[in-house]
Amino acid sequence: MALGKKKWWKGSAAILLSSFVVLAGCGKSNSESSPSGSASPSGTAAPSATSQASADNEKSQIEFMGWGGDTEKAVFQKLVDSYMKKYPNKKVKYTVVPPGEYYQKLDTLIAAKKAPDVFYAGGAQFNKFVSSGILLNLQPMLESSNALDANNVWKQALDRYRFDGKQVGSGDLYGLPKDVGPWAFVYNKDLFDKAGLAYPSAKAGEYTWDNMIADAQKLTVKNARGKIDQFGVGAYTLESAVWANGADFIDYSTGKVTIDTPEFAEAMQFVADLKLKYHVSPSADDEKAQNGYSRFIAGKVAMFPMGPWDQPAFWKLPFNWDIAAWPASPKTGKTATWLGSLGFVVSKDTKHPEDAYNLAAFLSVDRDSQKENYTLGQAVPNLIDMAKGEFLQMDKAPKNRQVFLDIIEDYGRPTIEYGSKNTKWIDTMWQEASRVWTGKMTAADWAKEMQPKLQKLYDDGNK
Repeated sequence: MALGKKKWWKGSAAILLSSFVVLAGCGKSNSESSPSGSASPSGTAAPSATSQASADNEKSQIEFMGWGGDTEKAVFQKLVDSYMKKYPNKKVKYTVVPPGEYYQKLDTLIAAKKAPDVFYAGGAQFNKFVSSGILLNLQPMLESSNALDANNVWKQALDRYRFDGKQVGSGDLYGLPKDVGPWAFVYNKDLFDKAGLAYPSAKAGEYTWDNMIADAQKLTVKNARGKIDQFGVGAYTLESAVWANGADFIDYSTGKVTIDTPEFAEAMQFVADLKLKYHVSPSADDEKAQNGYSRFIAGKVAMFPMGPWDQPAFWKLPFNWDIAAWPASPKTGKTATWLGSLGFVVSKDTKHPEDAYNLAAFLSVDRDSQKENYTLGQAVPNLIDMAKGEFLQMDKAPKNRQVFLDIIEDYGRPTIEYGSKNTKWIDTMWQEASRVWTGKMTAADWAKEMQPKLQKLYDDGNK
């Protein structure tokens, strides 16, 4: 999940680095005939039982391209080897590209009509690819194959890869989830114990912004020189605050940027005031000296965000920790956070659509791989029965791992970029938000000024 994490972290890091100071088209026809010469209504061939059996026995080779560190590379090489052992006639060439070069490399291959058969795509990149008509519609194969039981895969994950011809989120399936990443709220239990404070609640709505501020003030500690040595909270995400307060960044159904509402300004000001007013979060200068993640693992931040992929590092920490529901807005009584995801997609130009789909399905839901992923602390299982069963029964932290599932099912939302093909408006928003984080502007004045500018950027890049 390396690049997925970096992209997701970019939004939070932009807040973290600017307020208190882990994925940044060639149009083609949708018509494609089946082996028998008939096309499905969607324009993608739905293989018959006879053609599928023939495809299973036919020798073929497909290419799969992704990114990742050594651990992820080893896991996926093992999965590819398992797939080829299960299907001896099917060969897979697995290519790993450095995260920072991945989409540039992919765009080059697509332009040269040499796209890999199966590859990673998520967020705005998935939107761009599916809108450009370069991805294979997987719906017919999902319905005719037993490679994947959609009823046992998180709907919230599958919906991220649906496209109705205009918008992502509904319609036919054009990808399968590699993972689903609930962005949770982690806390240092030892620091809470030392301060004599009750732990934040794992139940959504019970622990509010006001509760967090009160605790954070008691958990913020100065050293002998009067400099803050321990912060109460770090990298509080603007997304969580905005959504919890009943506001949003954009209405993708209309294409209207919606930051100019009182609810948005109130939420943004709350995030800014964690540093400016309450002095419980690191500033931009503090972050330059030591980032929030490093501070948390050093025991110098009491509350912080985390994803499931952080578990391996956190299991090695010298202090006890757990996760809670994100604090709720006192105004609405509700909480929210973002739910990331990355998907396996198939090129429309693949010469072996059934093989490519079967590989994607294997990588997405193979039980052995899903078990290995969660035991290694890489992800929450895509399989619902596994997630609600053995995953919850793990004897490793977090104790409240049900929170991960609550985020998936109840109050997690797609990252802001999911409905955009071009994210310049989002990038500009994070850059310009520094004026609020540093106190140069109020959130209300900033939002009023920025809304028309961001609207134009969105319109220019996405309409």
